[in-house]
Amino acid sequence: MTDNTTNWQRWILLCLAAMGMAITFSLGLWQLGRAAEKTAFQNAKQEQSDQAVLDGRSLGTALDALPQRQTLIHRRMTLKGEWLPAHTVYLDNRQMNAKPGFFVLTPLKLEGTGAVVLVQRGWAQRSFTDRTALPTLQTPEGLVEVQGHLALWPSRLYDFGGIEAGPIRQNLDLTSYRQATGLPLLEVTLLQSGTASEGLLREWPLVASGVEKHHGYAFQWFGLSALIALLYVWFQIVQPRRQKRSA
Repeated sequence: MTDNTTNWQRWILLCLAAMGMAITFSLGLWQLGRAAEKTAFQNAKQEQSDQAVLDGRSLGTALDALPQRQTLIHRRMTLKGEWLPAHTVYLDNRQMNAKPGFFVLTPLKLEGTGAVVLVQRGWAQRSFTDRTALPTLQTPEGLVEVQGHLALWPSRLYDFGGIEAGPIRQNLDLTSYRQATGLPLLEVTLLQSGTASEGLLREWPLVASGVEKHHGYAFQWFGLSALIALLYVWFQIVQPRRQKRSA
């Protein structure tokens, strides 16, 4: 094998090693960036939650535009109004404390404005013998006061498509629910807080930020980048020199 061929091989291996190190190192930096984004989101969410409690009287008024409501997500809020129990929905396959059951959602017609906010009232265990049985709940009549955090519309679970109807559903689509009920529903919900009452638990599961996962991935990518560098140095620099000395 000629010296020119050997030199070309060395340059090719050097370029491949450099490319591999650059790619894996950049992927590690990207994972750190994702972790930083999620940390900032969690901090912003906590800051929102730590602010003063709002009374919610402005929801649904002429001064309450959708962009304004979006800035209030995660804020603590107290709403006054009347329950509309005829439109209660039970989201199936939801867990609390590792037990399967329903997330119970009931619209609340706000006092003064007439706007309607869907309240995620809590969790109820389902019947193990009759999947169509609804849990026993207590829904107070008249004017009530509900405390909680303003939240986005309930997240979706995997389903097979199609429009769901009836009280028990896998997911709840805002547009179809508005049309079916005829209610002036807002695009936000209230995640009710407080101790167990009315047949419902409110030990809402915390959504994992995934920061630890991104840190783990970043460590793996940086480790792979370092491994490529070590292998190149060992096989292309250290080993050839040892062979020359022993020759």
